[in-house]
Amino acid sequence: MKLQQLRYIWEVAHHDLNVSQTAQSLYTSQPGISKQIRLLEDELGVEIFSRSGKHLTRITPAGESILKTAGEIIRKVESIKSVAQEFCDEKKGSLAVATTHTQCRYVLPPVISQFIDKFPDVALHMHQGTPMQISELAADGTADFAIATEALELFSDLVMMPCYSWNRAILLPKSHPLTQVSELTIEDLTRFPLVTYTFGFTGRSKLDEAFTEKALAPKVVFTAADADVIKTYVRLGLGVGIVAGMAHDPAVDEDLVAIDASHLFEPSITKIGFRRGSFMRGYMYDFIEMFAPHLTKDLIQETTYRHTKAELDDLFKDISLPTH
Repeated sequence: MKLQQLRYIWEVAHHDLNVSQTAQSLYTSQPGISKQIRLLEDELGVEIFSRSGKHLTRITPAGESILKTAGEIIRKVESIKSVAQEFCDEKKGSLAVATTHTQCRYVLPPVISQFIDKFPDVALHMHQGTPMQISELAADGTADFAIATEALELFSDLVMMPCYSWNRAILLPKSHPLTQVSELTIEDLTRFPLVTYTFGFTGRSKLDEAFTEKALAPKVVFTAADADVIKTYVRLGLGVGIVAGMAHDPAVDEDLVAIDASHLFEPSITKIGFRRGSFMRGYMYDFIEMFAPHLTKDLIQETTYRHTKAELDDLFKDISLPTH
């Protein structure tokens, strides 16, 4: 068994079983990859992939287990490389961050700018996706960090640290009747169609909980993962917009009325997560602290000794989170 063979099956699995695309991404030949996969299967005595003719059709049950272990081995190898790189040059390397559109568009730009100024020789890769996709990217080692509000808690092998709390804003055209209401209520919102985030995005669960608690059914007529898209449809008169407060830009959104909704919904907490056991380069600690100044290197290192969610929660219980 060779490390190269494990890397081949891992990459094929992450290229939708397309051997040709895998070969292009690895700058090698398709027949060479197919041959090495067959040699590995012959050595192990099981099929990793099912086939229809020359095409791979699915991952076998045995293949699923083998790929999980292969991924762990590949990540350990990358950690060894990172350790060596840290001693060779602590300011060179790469950093992959998986996050949502809201974080990438409204929160991260000043952090990214500061990081690039301090570490110009670190290649920074941003991955955008759903909270579930983001969490998976961190869990399987594709991303070093996952930044999201939803779904991170579903992955037990991620160390999750709270970054900041935030709430929502109600966005309305200036002519909308709700702009005349002195204090907006949940009941007021049920009178109008709503435009908000797709379920699973940007604290949507807190929004749904607020309506459920009062046994109310909101009329959600349009959902999107992107706050800018939501604002576009509010402008078209499709409905009342509910977005993360940080997604309202007074300069850009001067044609809309924004009403603070913190009295209507419980605050949400955005977290940053990384795979337990990951080797942390020096600049990785810097990135986290730039994003969440209370997450110092000493505090992050302390998380390695906390093995349950309750232990992690206890570590952060006395920390006052900033708000956005």
